[in-house]
Amino acid sequence: QVQLVESGGGLVQPGGSLTLSCQASGSTLKDFAIGWVRQAPGKQREGLSCISATGDKIVVANSVKGRFTVSRDNAKNTVYLQIHSLEPEDTAVYYCAASEICEYEYDYWGQGTQVTVSS
Repeated sequence: QVQLVESGGGLVQPGGSLTLSCQASGSTLKDFAIGWVRQAPGKQREGLSCISATGDKIVVANSVKGRFTVSRDNAKNTVYLQIHSLEPEDTAVYYCAASEICEYEYDYWGQGTQVTVSS
């Protein structure tokens, strides 16, 4: 069982940057591909990015390419999502999720962290 915990969300002004973190309890993240997914109010979940267990494969959705960067530090058991040039449309709950590889459906999900972009 993998328990994921996201952190780093908050209120940010448009144009600002934010780094979200995903950590695991009860297990280690190094054996899992980790993805980031968001859900805005009234909208479906949107897959953003995924990084393989070793970090050698990264997938980024076209809608956020160039602004969102995923990385991982397996020594710290943490995966990061850096978000730049935030827009009000980025307001959502951001989740990290784990699977064996990025191509599979996610087996484990965190509770999410709220990101609000507003002036």
